Amino acid sequence: MAITSKWRQHIEAWQHSGLSQAEYCSQQQINVRTFTARLSDYRKLPAAVSSALIPVQVEQTPITAIVFTHAQGHRLELPASVSANWIAELLRCLA
Repeated sequence: MAITSKWRQHIEAWQHSGLSQAEYCSQQQINVRTFTARLSDYRKLPAAVSSALIPVQVEQTPITAIVFTHAQGHRLELPASVSANWIAELLRCLA
């Protein structure tokens, strides 16, 4: 069944409420079985449709080194002062 905007709003409100499904349904006078069925449909939607924004705090920390790690465990650590052009040339040589 397609998720209507009404059910999407209920599901998102429940997710932010901190209540159990039963508590939310009781408060909203919604049949808990119907809610559970619509929630199941909602969770089957592609990720792009049911995605939500997640708060992120960006902190700027000084970069002291650039580290390349190979799958076999080899590690190359360069100072942050190395130019991007030099790194690009290095990567071209390694390819």
